[in-house]
Amino acid sequence: MLSKLTVAEAKIFLRDPGAPAVVLGIPLALVLVFGLMPGSREPSAEHGGQSSLATLIAPMAVAILLGILALNLFPGAMAAHREKGVLKRLAASPVPPSRLLAAQLLVNLAIAVVAIVLVVGVGTIALGMALPKNPGGFVAVMLLGAVSLFSVGTLLAAFAPTGRAANGLGAAVFFPMLALGGVWVPKEQLPPVLQHVADILPLGATLGSLRDTAAGHAPHLLPVIALAVVAIVCSTLAARFFRWE
Repeated sequence: MLSKLTVAEAKIFLRDPGAPAVVLGIPLALVLVFGLMPGSREPSAEHGGQSSLATLIAPMAVAILLGILALNLFPGAMAAHREKGVLKRLAASPVPPSRLLAAQLLVNLAIAVVAIVLVVGVGTIALGMALPKNPGGFVAVMLLGAVSLFSVGTLLAAFAPTGRAANGLGAAVFFPMLALGGVWVPKEQLPPVLQHVADILPLGATLGSLRDTAAGHAPHLLPVIALAVVAIVCSTLAARFFRWE
């Protein structure tokens, strides 16, 4: 039944041409546009002897991708199912509504994998981008960041009565994270206080840790702890307050 629900959710996602275009188009556009700028592919001392494409732009594209999926599309889809009574009907059937939640997470994970493969593939083949110097750490941080961000998205979906309300809540969380998390402006250019804020916000902590591992370093401890704490706290609250109808 989980496989059938996953296929059904994937079809629903693909029926809306705007969602795949945003999820796949924005990360690719970031890599292509910034990667074609003069100097972005050249090693520099500012980026530890690496190119800004490999250690800043590509990690930024991955972090934004995860943020869009976790904070915008996923809560909106779950709240829309509640609004239309899908979750209520599942609760009255032998299939538990939690299967639909799992199916949604699987679909979003698959979309994220496809988009990240495209970003890395286009960056390396078309632009000569170096692969992450710490690939194991990069993947581990990416997974932890996804868990943390999707726990926030699940908490948003727990409170949103409609799909439109979920989209509004997602935007209210996503855009401040972009501004304060070192995404719009690199963390090094933020005031010292905001640099600490960027280290603990899920999007900023994910981006910073991805940048560290792309450059071949281990991620700093504070962002990793922040991601784990957010994942635990938001998952616990979402399980407590989530309503299927």
